[in-house]
Amino acid sequence: MPIFSKYTKKTYRNEIIAGIIGYLTTVYIVVVNGSILSEAGISVEAGMMATILASFIGTLIMGLYGRLPLILIPGMGINALFAYSIIQGNGLTFQEGLAVVLVASLLFLVTAFTKVGLLLKEAIPDSLKHGISVGLGLFLILIGLEKSGLITNGESTIISISDFSSPTILVSILTLFIAIFLFVKNVPANFLITMVIGTILAYCFGIIESGTTMNHVSSNLVFIPSFSAINELSFWLAVFPLAMILIFENMGLLNGQLAMLKRGESAYQKGYKTTAISSIASAFLGTSPTVSAAENAAVIASKGKTGMTAIIASLLFLATIFIIPWITMIPNVAISPILIIVGFLMVQNIRHIPLDNISEAIPAFLIIVMIPFTYSIADGMAFGFIAYPIVKLALGKQKELSAAIMVISLLFICDFALKIAGI
Repeated sequence: MPIFSKYTKKTYRNEIIAGIIGYLTTVYIVVVNGSILSEAGISVEAGMMATILASFIGTLIMGLYGRLPLILIPGMGINALFAYSIIQGNGLTFQEGLAVVLVASLLFLVTAFTKVGLLLKEAIPDSLKHGISVGLGLFLILIGLEKSGLITNGESTIISISDFSSPTILVSILTLFIAIFLFVKNVPANFLITMVIGTILAYCFGIIESGTTMNHVSSNLVFIPSFSAINELSFWLAVFPLAMILIFENMGLLNGQLAMLKRGESAYQKGYKTTAISSIASAFLGTSPTVSAAENAAVIASKGKTGMTAIIASLLFLATIFIIPWITMIPNVAISPILIIVGFLMVQNIRHIPLDNISEAIPAFLIIVMIPFTYSIADGMAFGFIAYPIVKLALGKQKELSAAIMVISLLFICDFALKIAGI
């Protein structure tokens, strides 16, 4: 479908409005992803700049090549995997983490331009895919509660609730309930409004001051991934879960969104290829990979139908560069409710897990609980993927095991064996 041909004034208006709405509903990612990337070893400003450029380039490619009204932004859950598991968990530097992103994205690209993607889609059980989504959701909720200050280290427990007399906790609670109210009322740009209200409340309670110094915009626009750790097994064991999540999350998101658009297989293939190309660009821009935003449902509901919507949104993302000095003032208490709500949305995937089928439910359950409890997405996945063939074999259902799932399980077992050996 041509991007600009045979448009009426009404069509142009619909596409522009949809692009603006798409931007407003996803621009929160600049602050949230910048905050998470700062845990990976770069400044918040550098993380914001990376997020803006990755969203701009990915969404622009989607508009020009994919010709779809879809916005690409760094994926929630994937950014947590990048910062907390790949970099902190494996002791990699930021540039080495970007090398993991690049290799995983290249594997993603292979699946996009060959039949490998379809083979993997059929080989990995749906219960494990949904278990990963739910586990990531709980992990984001845990991070959100931690950033808000609502939970802290307990004296006689691992975690406990914080002191409610603290101004920070009061603002966190108020902002959380305001965020929930705006979300359930389906207020347009509810996440953006939440951040604004949370910041105002933080100022009123003295958590941030009006004289806060605004930092300069980061001038580091391009990062060079470092492959110094490529010969280590931990590098490849970091590549695998990232590649798998990229593949399956984008498959699920694009299938659902294109069904809403009533577009066929050719549109899916273009969209899938675009997300893979955008993921590769992310490695050089300094961020975790981009995915098709869940908020694209709002874009489609706003009657965005072509690539023009994506182009409008991409240009608005680029313009966000000029307000980075102001948005760096947004405190964690204004960001944490968004992490909690996005986590809740991901947890809803539990309804797709057949809990009455013990051979599917137990491995998925292990993934769900072990991701947040181990504070490691990769380790949480390992428990589920190792348990899957064990449960199937115990119940005499070995015919339900694919070669792919057996290989994946063996890789995770090797990783655990190396950790036991202290390697």
